Amino acid sequence: MKPVLRWLWLAFLSLVLVACSTVKPASATSQPKKVANKGAYFQKDGPADHIPVNLELVPDAVPQNEPLIRSANRPYTAMGMSFRPDTSAKPYEVVGRASWYGKQFHGRKTTSGERYDMFAMTAAHPTLPIPSYARVTNLQNGKEVIVKINDRGPFHPHRVMDMSYAAAYKLGFVKNGSAKVRIERVWPAAGGEAVAHNDRSAEADEAKPVYLQLGSFSKLASAEARLKELVAQFDRQKDAKLGIVNQQGNYRVRMGPFDNQADAQKTASQLSVTAQVTTS
Repeated sequence: MKPVLRWLWLAFLSLVLVACSTVKPASATSQPKKVANKGAYFQKDGPADHIPVNLELVPDAVPQNEPLIRSANRPYTAMGMSFRPDTSAKPYEVVGRASWYGKQFHGRKTTSGERYDMFAMTAAHPTLPIPSYARVTNLQNGKEVIVKINDRGPFHPHRVMDMSYAAAYKLGFVKNGSAKVRIERVWPAAGGEAVAHNDRSAEADEAKPVYLQLGSFSKLASAEARLKELVAQFDRQKDAKLGIVNQQGNYRVRMGPFDNQADAQKTASQLSVTAQVTTS
């Protein structure tokens, strides 16, 4: 083979190998995105052609107790960087720059499996659990929103979160492309209200009443017999807190409610009984 033809053949093979080695992104924000700069966006991304009216009235996400999605919380690599999602319930707070992603990703599947809706209150984060919720505050104007984390990204060393268009709009940085923000993980408040706590321990203490479980039986007669024993053992003040509840076919003898777990534990020690502290 002539030297020129051999060189052309090798160049063709190199291009084929490069094309075959390209990995398709796993989430809506897997590709690096330019921040808006005089109308310049990554590829064809940017605002939608038709923006809904009164976008500022879109309600914040309401934190819910939801199971984590196993496939969305595994360690992963993207853009040459490695990430390990934190599936613990510990508080999270960080200050950094947030950006937003728009129409190019609208309708694509996010890491959670949900379709990305640029007009919903969602966000992408490299390591917060999926799903989870965060309060985001624009430190330049004091505006804040609560968003649901349902996607991974941004994979950029100087960005801490990629927000939906609606969230960025409500925070007031759509035109700038990014803003300095504070991100705080939040959990549902007591009673399922739209107010969120920054500490899950507060949710655990306040959302549910605390009881002492003094026995669990498959037959009501056995539970009633146990209750009779306890009534004979305790004074009238304690008797008022005793009762039987049927939970999934089991008859549980319990005492309560108590204001918190510490009070329940203290009462159990005073009564010298074997008891389990529960919130149900």
